[in-house]
Amino acid sequence: MFESAPTITTKTTCPYCGVGCGVKAELIGGRRMSVKGDETHPANSGRLCSKGTALGNTFSLEGRLLEPKMRKNGTLEAATWDEALDAVAHKFNAIIAEHGPDAVAFYVSGQLLTEDYYAVNKLAKGYIGTANVDTNSRLCMSSAVAAHKQAFGADLVPGTYEDLELADLLVFSGHNAAWTHPVLYRRIEAREGQMRVCIDPKRTDTAKAADLHLMIRPQTDVRLWNGLCAHLIARNAVDHDFIDQHTEGYSRLMAALCEDDQSLDAIANDCGISPADLKTFYDAFLHTEKTVSLFSMGSNQSSQGVHKGLALINAHLLSGKIGKPGAAPFSITGQPNAMGGREVGGLANMLAAHMDFDDASKALVQRYWQSPTIAPKPGLKAVDMFEAVRTGKVKAIWIMATNPMVSMPDGNRIHEALSNCELVVVSDVIARTDTMDMAHIQLPAAAWGEKDGTVTNSERVISRQRRMTALPGEVRPDWSIIADVARRMNSSWDAAFSWKGPHEVFAEHAGLTAFENNGQRFLNLEGLTGLGRETYDALTPTRWPVTKAGSTQRLFADGRFATPNGRARLIVPKATSPANLPTPEFPFSLNSARVRDHWHTLTRTALAPELNRHITEPLLDIHPKDAKRLGIKEGRLAIVTTAFGEAILKARVTDDVREGNLSVPMHWTRQFAPFGRANTMVNPAVDPMSGQPEFKHTPARVAAYNEAWHGFIMTPRNFDGELPDFAKETKNGAVWRRSSHAFADCFELAGITPMDISAIEITQSLDDVTTGLTRRVRIEDGRLTRVIFIAPITKRLPPRDWLLERFGDLVLDAKDRAALLIGRLPGVQDKGRIICACRSVGEKTINAAIADGALTVEAIGEATTAGTACGSCKGELKQCLLKHAKETAHAA
Repeated sequence: MFESAPTITTKTTCPYCGVGCGVKAELIGGRRMSVKGDETHPANSGRLCSKGTALGNTFSLEGRLLEPKMRKNGTLEAATWDEALDAVAHKFNAIIAEHGPDAVAFYVSGQLLTEDYYAVNKLAKGYIGTANVDTNSRLCMSSAVAAHKQAFGADLVPGTYEDLELADLLVFSGHNAAWTHPVLYRRIEAREGQMRVCIDPKRTDTAKAADLHLMIRPQTDVRLWNGLCAHLIARNAVDHDFIDQHTEGYSRLMAALCEDDQSLDAIANDCGISPADLKTFYDAFLHTEKTVSLFSMGSNQSSQGVHKGLALINAHLLSGKIGKPGAAPFSITGQPNAMGGREVGGLANMLAAHMDFDDASKALVQRYWQSPTIAPKPGLKAVDMFEAVRTGKVKAIWIMATNPMVSMPDGNRIHEALSNCELVVVSDVIARTDTMDMAHIQLPAAAWGEKDGTVTNSERVISRQRRMTALPGEVRPDWSIIADVARRMNSSWDAAFSWKGPHEVFAEHAGLTAFENNGQRFLNLEGLTGLGRETYDALTPTRWPVTKAGSTQRLFADGRFATPNGRARLIVPKATSPANLPTPEFPFSLNSARVRDHWHTLTRTALAPELNRHITEPLLDIHPKDAKRLGIKEGRLAIVTTAFGEAILKARVTDDVREGNLSVPMHWTRQFAPFGRANTMVNPAVDPMSGQPEFKHTPARVAAYNEAWHGFIMTPRNFDGELPDFAKETKNGAVWRRSSHAFADCFELAGITPMDISAIEITQSLDDVTTGLTRRVRIEDGRLTRVIFIAPITKRLPPRDWLLERFGDLVLDAKDRAALLIGRLPGVQDKGRIICACRSVGEKTINAAIADGALTVEAIGEATTAGTACGSCKGELKQCLLKHAKETAHAA
């Protein structure tokens, strides 16, 4: 049936990072889809990364929530929309009537569309009267927002992606672009003759490819950038005309910098790097007019994140490297619509259209909305919001399109908060997430491909995300759900929430940005006001500000900023220590980060098998000297403990981290690796201005886990039973991690006490009393339905690929059936760890090509196809070449 259906191609936007790539999605009936990059979109010009390329494989209905559910007598039961919406509205009204508007809160997401964000902000701030609307964007870029507002007078990103290509010097400050923004990184790579500097405590793929890597001590960024500012002043390399005409605060900044020892030796010593490397960076910045400094989560996620941003911006203001082609400080956002959310007041400390809680702004917004009230003051930021839930000050919370049980710091405390809350409403697309499991009411929301609205990327370009298929089940758009609840809360609000489509929401948002603007606010969508459905549907990527005269490419080109006097502010940043210093009990500095092919909490990317095979389980990066001292071995489990929680992860011994530092990935959840959750360990300390948590530094200790055995269990991908009970305290106690593949899920297991598998039904077994290796398989109606291998930790297990692929066989043939208990077909080589997700090329295939003479990345591509699609694996291909060269030299 699908093959005969007409092919429909839709231009839309990728739902992952803030690059905002254009996508051409081809729907072939039903929910079968292929995607490729949109060559006409200005962000990517046809490129896509591995995650974007795999979008079609995440478009099924697997795991979806397709109907509202309400918890009754402890269990979730299907409900009608009327029942669910009435319950939300009634409970919110009752709590507000008894405890006031601030007893309710909304925790939303940079995954929402601008129209969704606008609707919830209007409901909360203009009709309920609370500013308790915060977002998971608080966790990734709120420090940059605060720095922008202090320095520029508003949340404004000066540059465009074109500037990254025009720059002669590119600085990555806490930004692993090679993994986090792969398409942007491909654009950068294409520029020849550009010097690249990476500032990062970890040797990331971006650092490995840079001309200079400053592997600084954690949280010494402000010291480094302040030193650069002092260096510019001492060398008389500041732009005096620009400072005199367009900034304020120079004398105060200069005096403050003079209070510290700004010698190269002192700065280098404090930052833990060599004076020679430091001087190379400072001199490069001094002598290069066209310089762009990118900053991202590695900079923002800190208790001093705002000051990190300010220190970086100061260096650009002092040297006049701003508002010009190829010269800008540039904040790169993590989520697809982090900037769109900020445009409509998505953070608790801002109103819509980039306005604050001053009396004039509140009056303007209320006048435009014609609303009965307006939130009188900023609301609770994310960490404070969940603490208010925990202590009972907030009694009802509505969580939209995000998974705070996994993404917030101090995860055990978040669990306590939601466990105690009177009403937890969660609207999302996946039925089982760690946060969905906490809900009293679950509301099925539209997913990518079903959503219809706009997003804004990191260079201020507004693009359409378009609906490609009918809404499945009883799914509804977020803005529509919010409007339904608003009308049920108060019938006199009907007119304010009577939008007939997302185009009417967008028209209202655009109108607010232009309302009584008179050139006072840079965020101005005057040129997009009054769009009807047809023109909204046809909207092409457009950069704001966009007035009747057209769009503005680069901000501050005329030296005018958004402050009352039009001058940028040189704010004094203070170099301080981390919020919590290491102690004898917790001597390590724990850093949390992300991995290349995963997105957030795996709710979508885990559906695409090719994205699960680059890194299949949570790993702990530890320096070889630390590992040796503590008896932690490569590939064995280690237990990491902080004052807030603990996790058990497989050790990767590497000098990519500094001695005394640990690094863990943040994606894994109770659904995938209940013992490997990073954020249960992260301290909830925040930046005092932005409220952004310090994900990049928590004091920790680490020890070997000393597991006695390891193994794996495979179940069919469509396995409909309960997850195996591997709780450590049970007789089947084990540490487990699950990864999804094309036909089966694989549970990697390890434990200390022997595991009882006698209850698992099998059809074939083989126990090797010599090696202690236990093998079990189950075949039903000719198909493989279970595989179990368990061995002492000192014994090797077979590769997983061949066995996992057998789950796709409708009927096992005789030779495959005979090989099941061996774990591989004799003579068949597995791929090894997947390095190129786009082409599914493994490490062993790549190493074989190198051994056969493919000695460049391009030659590997010709031999294996690795690196010929999105290119995000090119860094690892270079590492394979380096490893081969070292081994060859050693052998000689």
